[in-house]
Amino acid sequence: MNSSIAQYLSAELLTQAIFGLVVLLTLGGALIAVLHREIVHNIFGFATCVCGVAGLFIFLGSEFLAMMAILIYVGAVSVAIVYAVMLSVPLYRKKEPRRISKLAFSFLSSALAFTSLVLIVIRTPWEPSIATGVDWSVRRLGILLFTRYELLFELVSLVLLVAIMGAIITAAVAGKKETGSQPGSGEEQA
Repeated sequence: MNSSIAQYLSAELLTQAIFGLVVLLTLGGALIAVLHREIVHNIFGFATCVCGVAGLFIFLGSEFLAMMAILIYVGAVSVAIVYAVMLSVPLYRKKEPRRISKLAFSFLSSALAFTSLVLIVIRTPWEPSIATGVDWSVRRLGILLFTRYELLFELVSLVLLVAIMGAIITAAVAGKKETGSQPGSGEEQA
């Protein structure tokens, strides 16, 4: 019985089917992340999209990047949810309808960026890469990250710290505007 299934399913067909599912997972997650109006659904759509991108990295033979995408981006989703809840409009407020001009501009700019990238990919004369003798193991990447590229690593950490501080300050100022008190007026201590 198993031999009859094997004659209909080749390894190449199965690989293409799995690749198609990974692409659908990526595109579906991206659409949910962009189009849904509820912030929690946007975050889950983002996580789904990143899991799909990690699957694409696995198909490209870069398991390290796939695991880093899952650890960094999907792992950071909980932090993104906290920021989104802090900075979003409360649920009791009525949502303003989306303006058609804003949606049209977003669609046109996205279509222009997508078309540009597709034209770049189509018009680039791609050549197969030759095997190099460089060691790209996880251990070697860790050594490079903490020696040669230490400054870049620290700069990324600094950018993340500034983003966190900006989110906290923005949320605090927005909270004070809702309650009617001015920042630094001392009313919050009463």
